[in-house]
Amino acid sequence: MPSERRVSQTPGVQASKLAGDLFELGGAGPLIVDLAQGVGGAAAPGGQVRIGVDLAGELPATDADSFDILFTARRDPPAPWVCMASGEVDATIADVHAAIERQPVAAAVAAQVMRMTLKLGFDDALALESLGYSMLLASEGFRAWRAANPPRARAADDAARVAVDVAAGAIEIRLARPARRNAFDAAMRDALAEALTFALDHPDAPPVVVSGEGPAFSAGGDLDEFGQAADVGWAHLVRTLRSPARLAQALGGRLTARLHGACVGAGIEVPAAAARVTARPDAVFRLPEVSMGLIPGAGGTATIPRRIGRHRAAWMAVSGAAIDATTALAWGLIDEIRP
Repeated sequence: MPSERRVSQTPGVQASKLAGDLFELGGAGPLIVDLAQGVGGAAAPGGQVRIGVDLAGELPATDADSFDILFTARRDPPAPWVCMASGEVDATIADVHAAIERQPVAAAVAAQVMRMTLKLGFDDALALESLGYSMLLASEGFRAWRAANPPRARAADDAARVAVDVAAGAIEIRLARPARRNAFDAAMRDALAEALTFALDHPDAPPVVVSGEGPAFSAGGDLDEFGQAADVGWAHLVRTLRSPARLAQALGGRLTARLHGACVGAGIEVPAAAARVTARPDAVFRLPEVSMGLIPGAGGTATIPRRIGRHRAAWMAVSGAAIDATTALAWGLIDEIRP
């Protein structure tokens, strides 16, 4: 049997007996499993994030379904393994452990959703994600993050969020909020959904290209809007009805996403649904939502595992770590690096 070590029993955002009991029962928190001595049994059905670690870099035969994340010391390992940089093994494990401890509930829900997403059809996977996201909006972890990062009062902004050009037998859709690094707010979501619907329904079925203006494709969700919906139930239904990720996936081989700069949160969750994704060498990809007490909510738990597998997607979501264009290409998150 492998060596198992429960790395902590103290949750990062609450210290109640109930939370401690939840950790003790395997309902939340990190569990590090040393794979050197063999493979353990199937993971419990709780929210514990189970991490297998190959310290020797030997890629031992392992029941991957028993784990949410698999680390190895080997360079450039095959899927589903995530490489721990030479000399940074302890730091890598400590970082992901700390991230789970800070937001144990969000990490638990992220792990649970990732385990189920590839067993579902695409639309059902989006619905599952939205249900988890909506529930977490009422969680202590998110409330604590929102209290520490209160939304800023801003003047109304009615500027167009998306530009659409139809020329030369193609439809070009551009995120057009460069001053805010194309931050996804509700207005941008709705405008992008409208543009993608127009492309989907176009009688000539031309090719479609999605790109972003300014220094970044998208720096992710507009943080000032997080948690501001008056009714999270209605917000869930709107999220599934006006899902750019669903429309991007429905466009099939017609859609190419061209990425650059920061591709954070929705800035990779939506384009990952495209049949083809290219990126400039400066592109950087990250899923920060768990650190806020949430899970990816723009389709990322459905789109990203379908490109890179659920283990690497879980690592991105739980750790919040950034990957560069070279790693994204090697993993299949993007299909080509283009200047």
